[in-house]
Amino acid sequence: MLDINTTNSLIILAKNGDESAKEKLVTENSPLIKSVIKKYVGKGIEFDDLYQLGSLGFLKAISNFDESFGVKFSTYAVPMIAGEIKRFIRDNGIIKVSRSTKQLNLHINRFIEEYISKYSQSPTIDVIAKEFEITDAEVVYAMDSASKPISLYTLVGDDTGKEQYLIDKIEDDKPIDKQMDNELLYKIIKDLPPREKKIIILRYFRDKTQKDIAQELGVSQVQVSRIETKILAKLKEKLM
Repeated sequence: MLDINTTNSLIILAKNGDESAKEKLVTENSPLIKSVIKKYVGKGIEFDDLYQLGSLGFLKAISNFDESFGVKFSTYAVPMIAGEIKRFIRDNGIIKVSRSTKQLNLHINRFIEEYISKYSQSPTIDVIAKEFEITDAEVVYAMDSASKPISLYTLVGDDTGKEQYLIDKIEDDKPIDKQMDNELLYKIIKDLPPREKKIIILRYFRDKTQKDIAQELGVSQVQVSRIETKILAKLKEKLM
Protein backbone atom coordinates (compact mmCIF):
# COMPACT_ATOMS: atom_id res chain seq x y z
CA MET A 1 0.00 0.00 0.00
CA LEU A 2 1.00 3.61 -0.48
CA ASP A 3 2.60 5.70 2.25
CA ILE A 4 0.63 8.54 3.87
CA ASN A 5 2.26 11.38 1.91
CA THR A 6 1.78 9.68 -1.46
CA THR A 7 -1.81 8.79 -0.57
CA ASN A 8 -2.65 12.37 0.41
CA SER A 9 -1.01 13.73 -2.76
CA LEU A 10 -3.04 11.35 -4.93
CA ILE A 11 -6.24 12.25 -3.06
CA ILE A 12 -5.68 15.94 -3.85
CA LEU A 13 -5.14 15.10 -7.52
CA ALA A 14 -8.20 12.83 -7.57
CA LYS A 15 -10.38 15.57 -6.05
CA ASN A 16 -9.25 17.85 -8.87
CA GLY A 17 -10.46 15.39 -11.49
CA ASP A 18 -7.32 13.31 -12.11
CA GLU A 19 -8.82 9.93 -13.06
CA SER A 20 -5.43 8.17 -13.14
CA ALA A 21 -4.79 9.22 -9.53
CA LYS A 22 -8.21 7.93 -8.54
CA GLU A 23 -7.60 4.63 -10.32
CA LYS A 24 -4.19 4.24 -8.67
CA LEU A 25 -5.72 4.82 -5.22
CA VAL A 26 -8.35 2.15 -5.81
CA THR A 27 -5.82 -0.34 -7.19
CA GLU A 28 -3.27 0.18 -4.42
CA ASN A 29 -5.96 -0.01 -1.74
CA SER A 30 -7.63 -3.10 -3.15
CA PRO A 31 -6.42 -5.22 -0.18
CA LEU A 32 -8.07 -2.73 2.19
CA ILE A 33 -11.38 -2.90 0.31
CA LYS A 34 -11.26 -6.72 0.26
CA SER A 35 -10.49 -6.87 3.99
CA VAL A 36 -13.66 -4.89 4.73
CA ILE A 37 -16.00 -6.79 2.41
CA LYS A 38 -14.87 -10.18 3.78
CA LYS A 39 -17.36 -9.95 6.64
CA TYR A 40 -20.23 -9.68 4.15
CA VAL A 41 -19.26 -12.73 2.06
CA GLY A 42 -21.90 -15.44 2.29
CA LYS A 43 -24.74 -13.04 3.07
CA GLY A 44 -26.41 -13.29 -0.31
CA ILE A 45 -24.33 -10.84 -2.35
CA GLU A 46 -21.84 -11.99 -4.98
CA PHE A 47 -18.19 -11.18 -4.23
CA ASP A 48 -17.84 -9.06 -7.39
CA ASP A 49 -20.89 -7.04 -6.38
CA LEU A 50 -19.47 -6.59 -2.88
CA TYR A 51 -16.21 -5.35 -4.35
CA GLN A 52 -18.04 -2.88 -6.58
CA LEU A 53 -19.99 -1.57 -3.59
CA GLY A 54 -16.81 -1.36 -1.53
CA SER A 55 -15.05 0.52 -4.33
CA LEU A 56 -17.95 2.96 -4.54
CA GLY A 57 -17.66 3.62 -0.80
CA PHE A 58 -13.91 4.06 -1.23
CA LEU A 59 -14.42 6.66 -3.97
CA LYS A 60 -16.85 8.54 -1.73
CA ALA A 61 -14.17 8.50 0.97
CA ILE A 62 -11.73 10.12 -1.46
CA SER A 63 -14.23 12.88 -2.26
CA ASN A 64 -15.05 13.64 1.39
CA PHE A 65 -11.64 13.16 3.03
CA ASP A 66 -10.04 16.19 4.69
CA GLU A 67 -6.30 15.55 5.01
CA SER A 68 -5.87 18.65 7.21
CA PHE A 69 -7.28 16.68 10.17
CA GLY A 70 -4.11 14.59 10.32
CA VAL A 71 -6.12 11.34 10.33
CA LYS A 72 -4.97 8.36 8.25
CA PHE A 73 -7.07 8.00 5.12
CA SER A 74 -7.60 4.28 5.75
CA THR A 75 -9.17 5.11 9.14
CA TYR A 76 -11.75 7.22 7.34
CA ALA A 77 -12.17 4.93 4.31
CA VAL A 78 -13.04 1.73 6.21
CA PRO A 79 -16.41 2.91 7.60
CA MET A 80 -17.27 4.50 4.24
CA ILE A 81 -16.70 1.17 2.49
CA ALA A 82 -18.71 -0.76 5.10
CA GLY A 83 -21.41 1.90 5.09
CA GLU A 84 -21.97 1.59 1.35
CA ILE A 85 -22.55 -2.16 1.67
CA LYS A 86 -24.84 -1.74 4.67
CA ARG A 87 -26.89 0.86 2.82
CA PHE A 88 -27.29 -1.53 -0.10
CA ILE A 89 -28.51 -4.30 2.20
CA ARG A 90 -30.92 -1.98 4.00
CA ASP A 91 -32.28 -0.43 0.79
CA ASN A 92 -32.95 -3.85 -0.70
CA GLY A 93 -34.73 -4.87 2.47
CA ILE A 94 -34.17 -8.64 2.24
CA ILE A 95 -31.32 -11.08 2.58
CA LYS A 96 -30.67 -12.27 -0.98
CA VAL A 97 -29.33 -15.66 -1.96
CA SER A 98 -26.57 -15.86 -4.54
CA ARG A 99 -26.92 -17.84 -7.77
CA SER A 100 -24.12 -20.20 -6.80
CA THR A 101 -25.87 -21.05 -3.52
CA LYS A 102 -29.15 -21.71 -5.32
CA GLN A 103 -27.36 -24.00 -7.77
CA LEU A 104 -25.67 -25.85 -4.92
CA ASN A 105 -29.07 -26.35 -3.29
CA LEU A 106 -30.41 -27.89 -6.52
CA HIS A 107 -27.43 -30.28 -6.71
CA ILE A 108 -27.89 -31.27 -3.06
CA ASN A 109 -31.61 -31.97 -3.58
CA ARG A 110 -30.81 -34.14 -6.60
CA PHE A 111 -28.19 -36.03 -4.58
CA ILE A 112 -30.68 -36.56 -1.73
CA GLU A 113 -33.27 -38.00 -4.13
CA GLU A 114 -30.70 -40.40 -5.62
CA TYR A 115 -29.43 -41.38 -2.16
CA ILE A 116 -32.94 -42.15 -0.89
CA SER A 117 -33.67 -44.18 -4.02
CA LYS A 118 -30.49 -46.21 -3.50
CA TYR A 119 -30.41 -46.63 0.30
CA SER A 120 -34.07 -46.06 1.26
CA GLN A 121 -33.09 -43.37 3.76
CA SER A 122 -32.09 -39.74 3.74
CA PRO A 123 -28.38 -38.87 3.83
CA THR A 124 -27.03 -37.08 6.91
CA ILE A 125 -25.60 -33.57 6.73
CA ASP A 126 -22.14 -35.09 7.14
CA VAL A 127 -22.66 -37.40 4.15
CA ILE A 128 -23.83 -34.49 1.99
CA ALA A 129 -20.88 -32.34 3.10
CA LYS A 130 -18.40 -35.07 2.14
CA GLU A 131 -20.09 -35.61 -1.21
CA PHE A 132 -19.76 -31.94 -2.18
CA GLU A 133 -16.53 -31.31 -0.24
CA ILE A 134 -18.00 -28.47 1.79
CA THR A 135 -18.64 -27.84 5.49
CA ASP A 136 -21.76 -28.88 7.40
CA ALA A 137 -22.64 -25.20 7.84
CA GLU A 138 -22.47 -24.63 4.07
CA VAL A 139 -24.82 -27.57 3.51
CA VAL A 140 -27.37 -26.16 5.95
CA TYR A 141 -27.08 -22.67 4.46
CA ALA A 142 -27.55 -23.96 0.91
CA MET A 143 -30.58 -26.07 1.87
CA ASP A 144 -32.12 -23.16 3.76
CA SER A 145 -31.66 -20.90 0.75
CA ALA A 146 -34.83 -22.32 -0.77
CA SER A 147 -36.83 -20.83 2.07
CA LYS A 148 -38.68 -17.57 1.53
CA PRO A 149 -36.36 -14.59 2.20
CA ILE A 150 -37.05 -12.71 5.43
CA SER A 151 -37.16 -8.93 5.50
CA LEU A 152 -34.38 -7.34 7.54
CA TYR A 153 -37.09 -5.15 8.99
CA THR A 154 -39.24 -8.00 10.29
CA LEU A 155 -40.01 -7.63 14.00
CA VAL A 156 -38.72 -10.56 16.04
CA GLY A 157 -38.93 -11.26 19.77
CA ASP A 158 -36.18 -12.05 22.23
CA ASP A 159 -36.10 -14.04 25.49
CA THR A 160 -37.70 -11.15 27.38
CA GLY A 161 -40.57 -10.78 24.93
CA LYS A 162 -39.25 -7.48 23.65
CA GLU A 163 -39.46 -7.03 19.88
CA GLN A 164 -36.82 -5.52 17.64
CA TYR A 165 -35.99 -5.48 13.94
CA LEU A 166 -34.04 -8.44 12.58
CA ILE A 167 -31.33 -6.14 11.18
CA ASP A 168 -30.62 -4.95 14.74
CA LYS A 169 -30.00 -8.54 15.87
CA ILE A 170 -27.37 -9.26 13.21
CA GLU A 171 -23.96 -9.21 14.85
CA ASP A 172 -21.39 -6.79 13.53
CA ASP A 173 -17.67 -6.39 14.12
CA LYS A 174 -17.12 -3.89 16.93
CA PRO A 175 -14.13 -2.21 15.25
CA ILE A 176 -16.28 -1.46 12.19
CA ASP A 177 -19.11 -0.13 14.38
CA LYS A 178 -16.68 2.13 16.18
CA GLN A 179 -15.38 3.43 12.88
CA MET A 180 -18.93 4.04 11.65
CA ASP A 181 -19.43 6.24 14.73
CA ASN A 182 -16.10 7.89 13.98
CA GLU A 183 -17.37 8.76 10.50
CA LEU A 184 -20.17 10.78 12.10
CA LEU A 185 -17.74 12.33 14.58
CA TYR A 186 -15.48 13.25 11.68
CA LYS A 187 -18.31 15.25 10.08
CA ILE A 188 -19.35 16.88 13.36
CA ILE A 189 -15.90 18.11 14.40
CA LYS A 190 -15.25 20.00 11.17
CA ASP A 191 -16.73 23.18 12.61
CA LEU A 192 -15.36 22.86 16.15
CA PRO A 193 -12.79 25.23 17.69
CA PRO A 194 -9.20 23.92 17.22
CA ARG A 195 -8.75 22.69 20.82
CA GLU A 196 -12.05 20.81 20.91
CA LYS A 197 -11.32 19.32 17.50
CA LYS A 198 -7.91 18.11 18.66
CA ILE A 199 -9.38 16.52 21.81
CA ILE A 200 -11.85 14.45 19.79
CA ILE A 201 -9.23 13.42 17.24
CA LEU A 202 -6.83 12.31 19.99
CA ARG A 203 -9.60 10.53 21.89
CA TYR A 204 -11.38 8.68 19.09
CA PHE A 205 -8.93 8.49 16.19
CA ARG A 206 -5.69 8.06 18.18
CA ASP A 207 -7.24 6.05 21.06
CA LYS A 208 -5.70 8.18 23.81
CA THR A 209 -7.15 8.37 27.33
CA GLN A 210 -8.63 11.53 28.82
CA LYS A 211 -5.68 11.66 31.22
CA ASP A 212 -3.14 11.47 28.37
CA ILE A 213 -4.94 14.21 26.43
CA ALA A 214 -5.16 16.48 29.49
CA GLN A 215 -1.40 16.15 30.04
CA GLU A 216 -0.62 16.77 26.36
CA LEU A 217 -2.79 19.92 26.18
CA GLY A 218 -2.01 21.22 29.66
CA VAL A 219 -5.62 21.20 30.84
CA SER A 220 -7.51 19.27 33.51
CA GLN A 221 -9.01 15.86 32.86
CA VAL A 222 -12.37 17.33 33.90
CA GLN A 223 -12.18 19.84 31.03
CA VAL A 224 -11.42 17.06 28.57
CA SER A 225 -14.35 15.04 29.92
CA ARG A 226 -16.76 17.98 29.59
CA ILE A 227 -15.75 18.66 26.00
CA GLU A 228 -16.04 14.97 25.09
CA THR A 229 -19.50 14.76 26.71
CA LYS A 230 -20.67 17.83 24.77
CA ILE A 231 -19.50 16.41 21.44
CA LEU A 232 -21.03 13.00 22.12
CA ALA A 233 -24.33 14.75 22.89
CA LYS A 234 -24.17 16.30 19.41
CA LEU A 235 -23.44 12.85 17.95
CA LYS A 236 -26.48 11.43 19.75
CA GLU A 237 -28.67 14.16 18.22
CA LYS A 238 -27.40 13.20 14.76
CA LEU A 239 -28.33 9.58 15.40
CA MET A 240 -31.84 10.33 16.66
